[in-house]
Amino acid sequence: MRHFETTLSDRRLETIIGNLLRAGVVIAATITSIGGAIYLSHSGESLAHYHAFHGEPAELRQVKGVLSDASSGDGRGIMQLGLLLLIATPVARVAFSLAAFAVQRDRLYVVVTLVVLGVLTFSVVGGQL
Repeated sequence: MRHFETTLSDRRLETIIGNLLRAGVVIAATITSIGGAIYLSHSGESLAHYHAFHGEPAELRQVKGVLSDASSGDGRGIMQLGLLLLIATPVARVAFSLAAFAVQRDRLYVVVTLVVLGVLTFSVVGGQL
């Protein structure tokens, strides 16, 4: 019978973080691909107008609008949701690392990881402040 460890070993922590990153990227790529297929099936035959750039609609520039469009089955909304998940993957990794360092009671790494998480959070939401 194996002895249960209350702290995460470095190797196990690396494995969990690697799996978290891998799963995040695979899920984001799958959702983005599904959204792309839906988008192309509905508007794949329309001609592109390269003389003028038209960005995404305003509702797809906010999380609430992306979630609303994705839940209604809109291809562009689903693709944007996949991109949001891709962006959230490294943020989730840092948040998980913060929790793991807190469990290990490693104060220095908790402080450093909090700073990194703060910088990431500010860079993600900083444009909306």
